[in-house]
Amino acid sequence: MAFSYTLDGRTIFGDKWVSWGRFSNGGSDTGGDIDTGLSVVEAMFLQETGSAVVSNASVCNETFPVSGGVVTIVTDAGVSGLWFAIGRM
Repeated sequence: MAFSYTLDGRTIFGDKWVSWGRFSNGGSDTGGDIDTGLSVVEAMFLQETGSAVVSNASVCNETFPVSGGVVTIVTDAGVSGLWFAIGRM
């Protein structure tokens, strides 16, 4: 199984747009690109899920803000989790 993600929702919080979803990796995959659906991502948060502790925190391999809305994440192999992005449309 390769890296995949979902875009589960998008709404407005005050004067910012937010979007969120899930990401998953195959046993040897270590991240990939997430298209947040935003035009500019000002911040993004990752939370690993599962029944075991991960060795390293998942990270965004970007300098914010990110134009275009696509954020590259790096994870340990096989890690899945949730993502939450804040930005502009």
